[in-house]
Amino acid sequence: MPNLNIDDIKSRTFDAIVVGTGISGGWAAKELTEKGLRTLVLDRGRDVKHVTDYPTTMMQPWEFEHRGQVPLEIKKEYQIASKNYIFSEATAHFLTKDAEQEYIQDRPYDWIRAYHVGGRSLLWGRMTQRWSDFDFEGPARDGFAVDWPIRYADIAPWYAHVEKFVGISGNRDGLITLPDGEFLPPHEMSCIEKHFKKNIAQKYPDRHVIIGRVAHLTELKTIHLKQGRGQCQNRTICERGCPYGGYYSSNSSTIPWAAKTGKMTLRPHSVVHSVIFDDKKNKATGVRVIDTNTHQMTEYFAKIIFLNASPLNTNLILLNSTSNRFPNGLGNDNDLLGKFMAFHSYRGRISAEYEGFMDSTTDGRRPNSSYIPRFRNVFKQETDFLRGYASTLNAARMDIMQKDDLGENLKKNLLNTSLGLWGINSSMMAETIPKESSHVKLDTKLVDKYGIPQLRVSIGYDENDEKILKDFHEQFSEMYHEAGFKNIQTIDTKRLPGNENHEMGGVRMGKDPKTSLLNKWNQLHACQNVFVTDGSCMTSTSTQNPSLTYMALTARAVDFAVKQMKTNNKF
Repeated sequence: MPNLNIDDIKSRTFDAIVVGTGISGGWAAKELTEKGLRTLVLDRGRDVKHVTDYPTTMMQPWEFEHRGQVPLEIKKEYQIASKNYIFSEATAHFLTKDAEQEYIQDRPYDWIRAYHVGGRSLLWGRMTQRWSDFDFEGPARDGFAVDWPIRYADIAPWYAHVEKFVGISGNRDGLITLPDGEFLPPHEMSCIEKHFKKNIAQKYPDRHVIIGRVAHLTELKTIHLKQGRGQCQNRTICERGCPYGGYYSSNSSTIPWAAKTGKMTLRPHSVVHSVIFDDKKNKATGVRVIDTNTHQMTEYFAKIIFLNASPLNTNLILLNSTSNRFPNGLGNDNDLLGKFMAFHSYRGRISAEYEGFMDSTTDGRRPNSSYIPRFRNVFKQETDFLRGYASTLNAARMDIMQKDDLGENLKKNLLNTSLGLWGINSSMMAETIPKESSHVKLDTKLVDKYGIPQLRVSIGYDENDEKILKDFHEQFSEMYHEAGFKNIQTIDTKRLPGNENHEMGGVRMGKDPKTSLLNKWNQLHACQNVFVTDGSCMTSTSTQNPSLTYMALTARAVDFAVKQMKTNNKF
């Protein structure tokens, strides 16, 4: 019997464990296995295989029973997810029902979750921009949060490493605020977007309109062919899963790549309860996992552990990882775990019309938008709010549909639309300031269906966010007016925090163990064989879409961890 027990433990022991298979977890799996480590990869949801598990990806609109609408009795099970723009009959199977994981909203918060292998990498917006030192130096310069322990030079080669593998479409714009990367051919702006770009360049030399940088294969390189991916078909139904692999997801890219090494063991249906800390060895030794089908708990062991469960769940796991050494959560000597969380505010929108270019329209589809990088408070503090915002930009001819008839004539009118004026829309993506009052913690009584404490979420807007929203509306109204647009309409979407998926913080990086949880290599200061490289690690949010930075930080941290393990015999 003792031999059987030893064999059982051996079968549950790996070189590394990765928790989560989304944007950053997929990269951790790829990099660890590629470097020769036997790696257990855990996901709390079902497995989703590339192509075969995209049930709606080739369906036409008339093939959906409810023409894309989700029936009310089903929608009731998705009270949170149904608020997100991506929710429809074509995507509901990739989103999570409320009952799967209850949580407590101390302040209103939409926690959008996708519990399956690949996670939200199947559903993301695919916009990918590098950070610059204006972003990494922001907290130190502007007096909020703590100083980042890294600068652009530390991560620049890892941005390049990731971009070459992922495939990023974009243009080399030469902006110091938005560093160029390793780009595939860019998408094209519409004539009205080019008109706006020209006018802004003439009247606002510090503001730039560029084509967006996006994780779509506009041209195939050898590395993409090796992944088995194909060129983007511009279908713009990416959220259903792309059978061509035209946009980057864990499912089409990093997870299959890791599997090909023969070093990955993928275990879906696995909720991570906590990280195991050995007081005698003074390090983490593994994780406790609950099988979602049997509710049985099993322990798995490894020398290094990467937490990539998405920010709220990674915070939850660490808070629930208590021991004699860490009674308040793993690595939480300073009682900052779960605090100083932030997100991106998407509340601002603005639309307008243009009475020109009536001889032109767009042809086909574009899975991308134009983009205006942050221009407020960049070189100096010039407003009464901290930091600023970026914006997307989309323009198209509006359809005119005659609806004032009956019967056969109405049907003909609806089927034969005509083109109206050009319409243009901008959406704000604003930086929010991490605050101690924006936090998550475990409830002391309520547990979820797996017996894990429910998460209490208290994350919200503040006065700074309101001032940013007001400034966005004012500045874009002025820019639209200067460029000759009419019927300018400003909108406050009232979207709750969390609704756009860019939650960040709670396990922030920093130089000082007294004021941060992670060091410059994404290691827990107090438990250095545990690495956190999902959005939890972010010290601040900047205004760029964060996924590219998560991937680069992950690749960088894995490189460091493996070198420490193999060269210095650490862990």
